[in-house]
Amino acid sequence: MQVLSPFEARKIALLSQGLPAKSPKDSGLATTLSALTQLGYVQIDTISVVQRAHHHTLWSRNPHYQTSHLDQLVADKQAFEYWSHAAAYLPMSSYRYSLPRKYAIKSGDLSHWYPHNGPLMAKVLERIEREGPLMAKDFESHPFKRSGWGVKPTKQALETLYMQGDLMVSERRSFHKVYDLTERVLPADIDTSLPTDVEYARFLVSSYLKAHGFGTAAEMCYLLKGRKALVASVLAQMVEAGELETVQVNGTAYITTATSLALLERRLSRQRAQLLSPFDNLLIQRQRAKAIFNFDYQIECYVPAAKRKFGYFSLPVLWDGRLVARADCKADKKAGRLDVLHLALESSLRKTDAFLDAFEQALVEFARFNQCDHHQILRVSEN
Repeated sequence: MQVLSPFEARKIALLSQGLPAKSPKDSGLATTLSALTQLGYVQIDTISVVQRAHHHTLWSRNPHYQTSHLDQLVADKQAFEYWSHAAAYLPMSSYRYSLPRKYAIKSGDLSHWYPHNGPLMAKVLERIEREGPLMAKDFESHPFKRSGWGVKPTKQALETLYMQGDLMVSERRSFHKVYDLTERVLPADIDTSLPTDVEYARFLVSSYLKAHGFGTAAEMCYLLKGRKALVASVLAQMVEAGELETVQVNGTAYITTATSLALLERRLSRQRAQLLSPFDNLLIQRQRAKAIFNFDYQIECYVPAAKRKFGYFSLPVLWDGRLVARADCKADKKAGRLDVLHLALESSLRKTDAFLDAFEQALVEFARFNQCDHHQILRVSEN
């Protein structure tokens, strides 16, 4: 079993993720689609103190990214919205592998948030079939008793139909979903056959290793119920067949590919700093980020203000092949200013002056991405 040094492991993980970003050779939109396909998904988030997570994650891979790109890819039927471990944009090329969850929800084998209201769902579906794409606000809202999520019944019906595959999101307007019949959203040549359990498990393995370089069965099944045993079995078969290899990092065994190991021959840019989204694919699995990058990260927007250590929305900062700082940022678009309310440096950071120079340039770029023309750092500390 090959043993990877911590640096080699981080290098494979970063290059698999397309980090740090390079200047693209293709058009901006083509590079965005390539990044989405490589990552497998980007998580959608509603928090907007800086650019939302789905935009931020793709911009981190494509310096020419525009916030219109995702809308364009959906309109061109090259991307779609559905569920990964959370709400996400996914490449249309992987549509077939969204079907197991949809079929499980529709059959009742997998529960979703909202109760199944068959008569109301039928009425909602019939109206969209007759009238075309509709938003939740297009449905009359009768008085109802608020409980649980406090979501009106027609919105619950729309979301259930969406989660079980009868509806898809055809576009967003002011960040609100527009729903349409699935057959009207999908491209004509898309494969809609339900994958077998083994096919689905192999997809989970291959897509994870493509995006992350190496991983465990648990990481490949992150927040997926009832899949770990089958994925572990498929992994063992693929290793036995020579399709995959086993490596060791910090005493832990991981599965990888020859393609991922070949990344060790490539150069990793270490001078450029990048501010990453808290929901970036690189570190969405916090235990993995701690194991590989020695970066113990928690987003604190859900933590009471008095208990926050780093700030409401601290962004992990990548530099020198490591995660070396957290920057609590807020974009004041009216003032055209990006505020770094708190820059917390990791105690392991060396060459602080070189990092701060790189971070200053990264702030210029990040401010521009957030439609700000200047920035300020209000507080610096060492973690």
